[in-house]
This record gives sequence, C-alpha cells and structure tokens, in this order.
Amino acid sequence: MGRPRASLGCALLLCGATWAAAPWLCTVSLERAPEERWLPALQHFDPAFLRAAMSRVIDEYVPKWVNAVIQPIAAELESFVPQPFAGEILGLCEALGFSVGDGLLLNLAYESTAFCTSIIAQDSKGNIYHGRNLDYNFGDILRKITIDVQFTKNGQVAYKGTTFVGYVGLWTGQSPHKFTISGDERDKGRWWENAIAAFLSRNFPISWLVRDTLDKAADFQSAVLKLAATPLIADVYYIVGGTSPKEGVVITRNRWGPADIWPLEPSAGAWFRVETNYDHWKNPPPDDDRRTPAIKALNATGWKNINFETLFKVLSVRPVLNNYTIYTTVMSAAVPDKYMTCIRTLD
Repeated sequence: MGRPRASLGCALLLCGATWAAAPWLCTVSLERAPEERWLPALQHFDPAFLRAAMSRVIDEYVPKWVNAVIQPIAAELESFVPQPFAGEILGLCEALGFSVGDGLLLNLAYESTAFCTSIIAQDSKGNIYHGRNLDYNFGDILRKITIDVQFTKNGQVAYKGTTFVGYVGLWTGQSPHKFTISGDERDKGRWWENAIAAFLSRNFPISWLVRDTLDKAADFQSAVLKLAATPLIADVYYIVGGTSPKEGVVITRNRWGPADIWPLEPSAGAWFRVETNYDHWKNPPPDDDRRTPAIKALNATGWKNINFETLFKVLSVRPVLNNYTIYTTVMSAAVPDKYMTCIRTLD
C-alpha cells in the first residue's frame, strides 16, 4: 500500500491540531493507450487493499438497483462511456482484477457525495489564489489512496490534479498558466435516480468534465463557457480561477446549464468568493455552516495578505477543516509549480 511522501511544503503550512502530508505524485502519460495510463500509479499500492477499499465504497454508497442497471452497460462500456474514460476504466479493472461494472460503479459513487469548501481570491496586486478542502466519508480509506497526478504530453505537464486511485475523474485540477478548477457538490435530492437517467442520456459526470476542460480548454474564458454549458449527470458548483485580475468565478450548475454565475468583483470589495455546498444567495444550514467561518477568516486576513500560506490557514479553521476533510489543495495557475495538496487528519 502506498504511503504519503514527505513534504516540506505541507510541514511548513501545518496549522493548529492537524497533521498533514503530501500524497504520492504520479505521472499519467496521455500519449499511452488509455488502458495503460494508470499502471505506473498502481505500482505504489497493494492490489488487494485497493480491491477491498473499492468494494467497500460500492457496497456502502451504491443502491442495489443501480448495480442491476449498470452491470449490463458495462458489457458495452465503450458505447456508453466516452474516451479516454472508458479505456482507462477498462485498464484499471483489468490490472486490479476488478469487474468493469464495479469499476464504473466506483467512479459514479465518487460523484455523489463530495462535501467541500472552495475559495477563489485575488490579492491587492491582482494575483489569483484558489484553495479547496475536499470532505468525504471513508476517510480511513481515502486518505491512503489520495494521489496527485501530473498528466503529460510531449514530455510536458499538460495539467495536474488530485484524485483517488481507481477514479479517473478530477474534483481538483490545474492547467498551468491558464486556469484552476474545483468542484463542490450541489445536492438537489434523488441523486442516483436523476444521475443514472442523465448518464444513460450521455451527460458528463461532474469530475470527468473537470478533467476534459483541463485537457481541452485554451484559457480561463473558454473553461468557464465549457463548464457552464456542458450537460451533466448532476448539479454542481464549479469554482474557476485564471491568471489575470478579476479571473475568478463560481458557476452554480443545473444538469442542463448554469443557474448562476458569481464572479469576483474586487473593485466593489468582493476580492474573494466562498462556496461550500449551498447556493450562495441562500443561508447555509446552522448545522453545516462552513461559509461564515471562512468569510470571517478571509476578512481578518485581508487582500493585502492573502497568499498560499494564509489561504491554507483559512482552510484550516474549524469547521472549514473538519473530521471529514480528506485533503486541502492550494494553487494558482500563474505559478503552477506552487500547486500543493496536503492530506489532513485532525488530532
């Protein structure tokens, strides 16, 4: 089983009663056949542990009726699932001795319950910073299989992201010198029923669109348009940061298009946006208000002092950081080498 590599960056950014370490950094060559791309990443992990972890997520998250619907689709995976995702799922399943149906179910399961906090902020000099906490159940498993992945073309990093072994999508990613993206769940009820119907209609899973956008969009504006307009299997919040002043936005998505576009407006004092899992124009529920503590911490920091370290500290304030937080990422597309993910554990 893989163990997190040491990270001076994470150690320097430790805050309060938390432990943090960086995940494995893996390389996925986009020039290899999709079926072979993830094989180097699997070498860091015990296959038996991965099979057990994947099976537990499916057993506890996926309704039995979904399993019955998906298994026949798996036999014709490439007719229902676009490339490169179909090929990558097939390759992962073959390497791990996992059924294709279960591999597809696992990827859909990870789409369903990502409770998160994302922040996009501009400092007083016009630099854009993007940070996120990804909160999930199964922390005992997911902290052990969280990986950073650099996707390469022609010997260069085309884009980078953070994900879980066996999951071909990205909830967090960066296209160097272009834009950054994070996704937060927007729960509208009846998730599985609506998601499977939309999936059978060839709508994109949320995290697959993040990765497809990182791969194909030329700049911040084209990324925003693609993320806002592409049909999805579920509602979501997409948070996008660019490289120039004012290039920051929260896109509130319905399955078929945008419900709201919420940009940075630094000239009006709105130098940051905080998105958790609730529409920004509504009050968050009292039992899950991560928004207010994050806003308070950002205002206390001030836009003259916002940077990678102070943004990490904001994301480390309770309950923005909580028992379900798997990892924290801070990034800025203008300085892609500063991308940093820390696996989090509260003492």
